[in-house]
Amino acid sequence: MKKILFLLTFTLLHLSLSAKDYNVKTYGAVSDGKTLTNEAFNKALEVASANGGGRVIVPAGEYLCGSIRMKSNTELHFEDGAKIIAAPEKYQAYDQREPWEGPQYQDGGHTFFHNSLIWADGEKNISITGKGFIDGVGLTKKDKEKGGIVEGGGVDTGDNAIAFKLCQNVKIKDITIYRGGHFAIIVTGCQKTLIDGVTIDTNRDGVDIDCCKDLVIRNCIVNTPSDDGIVLKSSYALKSVVPCEDVTVKNCTVTGYKCGTYLDGTKIPEPVNWVCGRIKLGTESNGGYRNIHIKNCKGEYSSGLAFESVDQGLMENIYVDGVVINHTHHYPIYITTGCRNRGPKERTDVSTGRNIFIKNVTCLHADSIAGIIITGMPGAPLENISLKNITVQYAGGGKAEYANREYREQGTNYPEPKFAGFTPSYGVFARHVRGLKLTNINFSVERSEERPMLRFEDTEGVEIENVNGPGRRE
Repeated sequence: MKKILFLLTFTLLHLSLSAKDYNVKTYGAVSDGKTLTNEAFNKALEVASANGGGRVIVPAGEYLCGSIRMKSNTELHFEDGAKIIAAPEKYQAYDQREPWEGPQYQDGGHTFFHNSLIWADGEKNISITGKGFIDGVGLTKKDKEKGGIVEGGGVDTGDNAIAFKLCQNVKIKDITIYRGGHFAIIVTGCQKTLIDGVTIDTNRDGVDIDCCKDLVIRNCIVNTPSDDGIVLKSSYALKSVVPCEDVTVKNCTVTGYKCGTYLDGTKIPEPVNWVCGRIKLGTESNGGYRNIHIKNCKGEYSSGLAFESVDQGLMENIYVDGVVINHTHHYPIYITTGCRNRGPKERTDVSTGRNIFIKNVTCLHADSIAGIIITGMPGAPLENISLKNITVQYAGGGKAEYANREYREQGTNYPEPKFAGFTPSYGVFARHVRGLKLTNINFSVERSEERPMLRFEDTEGVEIENVNGPGRRE
């Protein structure tokens, strides 16, 4: 019932915003791809909002733009053939970063929104719709505002393609984003958000969901060869501990092809980066995550599923059902906690995780470096973890010496298996876990594997039923 009301809200919003149209060309927009024209967009949005709301139409053509400011009760609607080109830095066309006082625990991409191509801060009932195309050629993928104390201000290169903060009733539907800057889409502290049918082909993160509640992302294709595809976070960007909760990701595909080659159809695999594609929770995890559902998703040349809480947050009630990944980089499934503790030093809580249920997952052509990893911390174990109906086809080739190596504790390390090296077992490696159930799990290897299939360290309540694969158990 809750989801029906949620979708009904978006339907009513769409109908209400369709009542009156405002054409950006009426307000001076030029579609030659050379004339800076974002202020015409801003004028149309301001007029529509002031008149009680409406739909701002972007006709076919190319529009060179800096910052476009979404306003309450407006829909930015792209007609077929409409394209926004992000202005290069020389145009100085992006808004100033908002002021920030005190320590900045998260990077600039999570902290600042106003220096983005399309942004909103504290607005309600906003939508971006239609078959439009955003080319973020003028956006930066670098973090220029990193660390320390930031006083705010300063005109900079555009950072994110779309950035919404503390907004309510948000819809992003059917658009395509190419080269999306630091984050192609970031929504932080937003409530009731729908991201539907969006295609992203970019060179950093695809979709970042930070400290949000009641969000659905569905039917999206996200190609990110050098960073995360769809990632949930709970950073300290709101200067408080805010969980990311009640989020559903379904019918989405994440890939790691060379940037641009998903859109042009060539789909050229990139050399394996430290991470690519993938659906992930973390790394920013001050507030933790709860009530997260991932359903019927696919990966191609993608890293596996990653669930990480390392900044003192709790992750709980995580449900995965129906994921297929072909050419799985680095690991199939990764569940971990750690004590990086990027946040206020007076906090005394510890990162924890519990009630994580993963079923019906197939990973093909998986790297040999790591099996399924499930690791808590000494004195703070992961609790109640269930894996059911899992099939993994590993590359194999692990040497016997790897079985004797001491696998690092997560501790303060950055939580990425690539940096930890080979796991002592090829199938499942579990440590500091209380309550682990493995049911109907099948492993195969393409080359001979000299590591054991399973290894458990400091675990209690392990139940194994119908777990099969070559090699011994430990």
